[in-house]
Amino acid sequence: MITVVIPTLDSEQVLVPTLAALVRGSAEGLVREVVLADGGSQDETRKIADAAGCEFLRGPQDEGTRLKQAATIARSGWLLFLDPGAVLDEGWTREVGVFVAGGGEGSDRAATFRIAIDGAGLAPRFTEATSTVRLALLGTPRPDQGLLIAKPFYDALGGHSPGSHPRRRLFARIGRGRLTPLRTRITIRRS
Repeated sequence: MITVVIPTLDSEQVLVPTLAALVRGSAEGLVREVVLADGGSQDETRKIADAAGCEFLRGPQDEGTRLKQAATIARSGWLLFLDPGAVLDEGWTREVGVFVAGGGEGSDRAATFRIAIDGAGLAPRFTEATSTVRLALLGTPRPDQGLLIAKPFYDALGGHSPGSHPRRRLFARIGRGRLTPLRTRITIRRS
C-alpha cells in the first residue's frame, strides 16, 4: 500500500483535483493515507484536508524538511510524492499497483510519470517535449512529475534534504538506472 505525500502552501485552488484523482486508489485499497506536508497555509488548505480525510502535518517552510517529516510518519511501505495541482490519469492505479507488487518494499527502484501540462498553445507542448527528452536522455525528471519510491529505499538515500531544490537532489541520488518512467501521465494544473 501507498502513502501519498503532498507539499502544500496556500494550495486550496489546485488541491481538490489532485485529491479527487486519488479516490479510486483509496477505493481499491492501494492508497492507505494521504499526508499534506503544509508550510503554513493561510487559505482553506487545512479545511480541504479535513474534508477529504487527509493527515495535515504543519511543518517548517523548508519543503525538503516537510517532505522528510511526512515520510517519517507514513504508515505504508511505499511513498508517492505529488504536487498540489498534479492529476494522475484514470488508469494510474493499475500501473502503480504492478510496479509496487513487482518491486516489493525492499526495492531499490523508483518510478516517475510522463508529464502533461494543462493549457493550450505552444509553451505547454514545448515544456512537455523538453521534459520527455530530458527524462529519456539524462534520466532526470522535473520535480513535479511525481515520485513513487519504497520507503526503505527512500530512507537509505537519506530522504529529502533541507535547502533549495530538495526533489531534484533526491532524483540525483536515486540515479538514472534505478528510476523507471511509467506510461501513466501526470497532468500539471496551475492555479
